[in-house]
Order: sequence, then C-alpha cells, then structure tokens
Amino acid sequence: MADLTVIKYDRNGDPDYGLHDWGAYPPEILQSGDPVQKGHSYLDTASSIFSSGVWDCTAHELLPGPYDVDEFMIVLEGSIIIEHESGQTDRFRAGESFIIPKGTPCSWKQDEYTRKFYAIHDDPDIPLQANPDLNAIRVDPNAELPIVSGHDPAIYESEVPNMGLLALYKDPSGRFLAGVWDCSPMKRIAGTIERSELMHILEGSGSITNADGVVFNFKAGDTFMVPVGMGYQWQNDEYVKKIFCSYTP
Repeated sequence: MADLTVIKYDRNGDPDYGLHDWGAYPPEILQSGDPVQKGHSYLDTASSIFSSGVWDCTAHELLPGPYDVDEFMIVLEGSIIIEHESGQTDRFRAGESFIIPKGTPCSWKQDEYTRKFYAIHDDPDIPLQANPDLNAIRVDPNAELPIVSGHDPAIYESEVPNMGLLALYKDPSGRFLAGVWDCSPMKRIAGTIERSELMHILEGSGSITNADGVVFNFKAGDTFMVPVGMGYQWQNDEYVKKIFCSYTP
C-alpha cells in the first residue's frame, strides 16, 4: 500500500499526548500491589492477533499461571522478574530484550517502576496450555549467528550480501518469529513487505524507502515498525545488526 510508512517508536509514546491510562488490573490476577499502567499502541491489527507499542507500570506481582500470549519485549526503564514454575528466576533490566512464549508457566514480578516496548502475538486458534518445557528467552545480542545461504540474486540491486540469522523463538503456527539478524552492505530491489516487523538496531545504519518514495533513515539505537503491505526497499551501506520480531499474516 502506497500510504503505509515506517513507524518510529518513542519511549514517551504519542508526541502530543504521551502515554494513555490503560486502566486498573483485574483484581483476580493480582498477587500484590496496586499497579498503575499506561501505554501507547503503535500497531494493532484488525483482529488484534498482533499488536505493538510502549507500556509502563508501577510495581506489582501477578498470580502464577501460563503466560497467555507470545510477547517480545525491550526493557527501557526499571526491570522485570520472571519466576518460572521450576524455580528458575530471571531478571531483565533496562537495555535487555526477551521473549515469553505462550503457555510458559511463570509469574510476573516488578519491584520497581518499569517501561518497555512490546510486541504481542495473540492467536485465538492456538489454545492456551501450560508447557513446563517453556521458559523466558533472553536475547543475547552478541550470540553467534548462523550464516544464511541460498540467496536469490534477483532480489538485490547490489552484490549478494553476507547475512546471519539466529531465530530465538517461532510460535507453533510459524507466523510469529523473534531473533537476531546481521548483514553486510546491500540494497534490495523495491517490493512489498509480507510481514509486520519490529526492529531494534544494534549496530550500523541504513534506510528504508516506501512506495511513495519516503525515505526513513535508521541508526544504532533506533526502534521502529515496518507494517505488512508497505512498499519496501532496504539499503545499508555499512554492516548492520538488529534484534527483530515479526508477524506474517
């Protein structure tokens, strides 16, 4: 679609109104605390299967149970403690990213104010079932990335790049994917993106041009969403590395 463009994320939410009050937590899911939550949605599909934005909340603890959605998070302020049914406890601090797969038996704890970017996959066709084999997945931005082979030269205006991809989580439908990706300099031919993808740039810089010719320049530290159906031409003149989370309808 020609009118679609890249959505840049701001930790403060809407530039005019900031974060909106998202109401009180249902008391039946609270273990402790009286949390105040606010947020701003940057993307919400018509069916709400995939949504993404920024959220903050004061300290609280939720009752344990299976996590009811797939969620990818980038912690911006504070920290989040995930206590697993096995007794394993993970704390995710500002600057870190992680994924909680749907069905992970755990409890959510915050002993301080926290803010995050999030992307949620909530497919009603996938039943919620506690799976003791699931755990929160910490994103290691320095992990070794398997080399991607079998590139089609026809999709590049440049030489075929060297590319690495570490898939950290894929949901049972195969439509929700999160991981780490890197690439040598390259330029793709213009096309249409077939997924919605949240990207957080770790290293390097580049640009994305939509069907209207609007150029979005990105650099290390930027977080942004490319919505499905957007005219899409990616170019990076230097090495780029990113954390990503995507949903393919």
